[in-house]
Amino acid sequence: MEKRGKDNPWKLKTPPGSSEYTMHVEEKDASTSLSTGKQEVLVCTVGKTVLLYDLSAITDLHSMLKKHGDWMDLGGADEQKPVKEGTVEAWGRSPKNPVKGWYGLKKGLRGRFGVYLPPLMEALGLTEVTHEARGNRMRAK
Repeated sequence: MEKRGKDNPWKLKTPPGSSEYTMHVEEKDASTSLSTGKQEVLVCTVGKTVLLYDLSAITDLHSMLKKHGDWMDLGGADEQKPVKEGTVEAWGRSPKNPVKGWYGLKKGLRGRFGVYLPPLMEALGLTEVTHEARGNRMRAK
């Protein structure tokens, strides 16, 4: 996987195309996760808001989608909001996923996994994503 830094981020749009944001890979102190030392994270910048996601989300989500074998609803939601079961968002915070919980690393801003990860994965050529006004889905390539 190509890793882009802060000086050359991926420039992306949410699935409906309504908001622009950037993502890049950065090394951070692992105090935001269960491990110690340093870890590479995805840094998602939306306006002035910065969200952090575990970098393993890309390979883990791609693997899950391959096993799923069909389109899956994105279901993006803020951390504080309930999430629809069977969606990418629900998987991104499930105790049954490979990290056993949230891929989002910044407390209070751990959600929106189903909004910001799919366009990155599409840009990386790993998935297809629909681009409707509402109810978008994704599947592995």
